[in-house]
Amino acid sequence: MIPANFDYHTPKTVAEAIGLLAEHGEDCKVLAGGHSLIPAMKLRLTQIPVLVDIGRISDLSHIKVDGSTIRIGAMTTHGAIAASADIKQHCPLLAECGAQVGDQQVRNRGTFGGSLVHADPAADWPAAALALNAELVLQSASGERVVKASDFFVDMLTTDVQPGELLTEIRIPVPAQPMASAYLKVPQAASGFAIVGVAVQLEMDGSTCKAVGIGITGLAPKAYRATAVEAALAGTTLDDATLSAAAAKADADASDAMGDIHASEDYRRHLTRVYAKRAVQTAAGRV
Repeated sequence: MIPANFDYHTPKTVAEAIGLLAEHGEDCKVLAGGHSLIPAMKLRLTQIPVLVDIGRISDLSHIKVDGSTIRIGAMTTHGAIAASADIKQHCPLLAECGAQVGDQQVRNRGTFGGSLVHADPAADWPAAALALNAELVLQSASGERVVKASDFFVDMLTTDVQPGELLTEIRIPVPAQPMASAYLKVPQAASGFAIVGVAVQLEMDGSTCKAVGIGITGLAPKAYRATAVEAALAGTTLDDATLSAAAAKADADASDAMGDIHASEDYRRHLTRVYAKRAVQTAAGRV
């Protein structure tokens, strides 16, 4: 349980961190919350020559509601998001999702940006980021790049972050009113990771669903947007028959399904369809 030797840097500014990433290239790895990286290093599943700990960069930890946009620093903890009065008022889906990440110790230390960049296929945050049409701000020595959540998650543990880039902020449009949301999951008992998790953001026009965003985690090698369900629900009154027919398509955008000791591929697909319906029903009941 002792990692291989590595050089350790603790930059105090974003510019300093980006400079280190540019200097060391692919030999360099960023440490955010560390809940995934440190165990992998201690078990020697990965060996990293240079580690850049961004935990001392205060500019990366913030929650701001700026007009029609919610801006969250990449180093903001799960617990801070779950407890934020601004988040609860303007985007309760984030608060509900954050409250279900891991346990209290994980929520106090783990970070929003770290979870998104790690892109664990069973993580909670990617589903919410997709449902909310989040944008991720990446900075490097060559400037700033903004990536939509729908383009950010590439494959299992793989994102669109390029060598030398640092995720600094996540931007989320303030959901239009009246709105309602829900995040439901089947947690793996020991870790809290999602065997299946469904995030739903509804925009209502009276009793009609004007628009809907649905992100699903746990089923496929990467979190995905359930576009087939969204298309089936938009413009409807979300009656039971419509919900059932739409939820039956919840796994349609997942060409591959994961299976392990916790749940088979077929069972995960079944759970995805069941929890898609439940999550939309729960959100609709909160309008």
